[in-house]
Amino acid sequence: MAAVSSPLLRIAVSGSTGLIGDRVVKAFTAWGHRVTRLVRRPEDVREYPDARLWNPYGDPKETAPDLTGFDVIIHLCGAGIAARRWSSAYKKILYDSRVITTRYLVQCLAQTPLKPSLLIAASAVGYYGDRPLSERLTEESPPGRGFLARLCVEWEHAARAAGDLGIRVVHARFGIVLSARGGMLARMLPAFRWGLGGAVGGGSQILSWIALPEIPRIFRFIIRRSSLTGPINVVAPHPVSNSMFTRTLARVLHRPAFFHVPSPVIRLAFGEMGEELLLSGQWVRPKKLLDQGYAFVYQDLEAALKDLLQRN
Repeated sequence: MAAVSSPLLRIAVSGSTGLIGDRVVKAFTAWGHRVTRLVRRPEDVREYPDARLWNPYGDPKETAPDLTGFDVIIHLCGAGIAARRWSSAYKKILYDSRVITTRYLVQCLAQTPLKPSLLIAASAVGYYGDRPLSERLTEESPPGRGFLARLCVEWEHAARAAGDLGIRVVHARFGIVLSARGGMLARMLPAFRWGLGGAVGGGSQILSWIALPEIPRIFRFIIRRSSLTGPINVVAPHPVSNSMFTRTLARVLHRPAFFHVPSPVIRLAFGEMGEELLLSGQWVRPKKLLDQGYAFVYQDLEAALKDLLQRN
């Protein structure tokens, strides 16, 4: 097997043109590693000289990319969970883009002669479902209920199969990823800058978050710590309520945040997606990272928001 102890690694990243993937590719490249983007579109191969074409919905016996010799695979595929209402058709897209692509990747790895030592596969804190404010969740907590929880369970199950190939598998359970260039924060900024921001629903639902620049650092830490395996909560140590997040963002922007979007409006506008993503929450602790001594750069929400907005 390819070892991960070498100072310079060969790393393949799927979902490499997305918000997280692009940041990961650029960070590891800047650190001197050889990074290959796994992309689906021929135009991406032309745009990125480090790209390799793959078709994660095809037959791995016919369309498998050459993954021989990579030290680490970072698998970040997945359609936008909040991109639209969760119709039956879109739920299938969400499922296929996560579970089917992961099964395909593991099948490709099964037929790869020189296998990587580590697979870091994306998951989400949605695994835990909606939990009471008093419940403190760690990687050992059981899954919750709802579509997103079931999706995460199957997503992780598909990646876990790589363990049977002798590969160390890590499930990166992402919290809400904060970036001024994409995701939830970017969508909120225009309203807040106009002074039209406010809490959603009751405002007590907990938001477990992670700043985008922290993610490559966490991945590098995971690569270097062979004892880290299985689910890893990729969240900052201090979750906040929806109301606190609203007040903090407004304070950073020097804007008021008097508006309030009632729960019935969220349910009417967004349906099941609004119920699970906007009106639900969970207090998630990054226990494994903390126990292993990882030092978070972004622990305080206000400081993180200030830095992220200055970077934009």
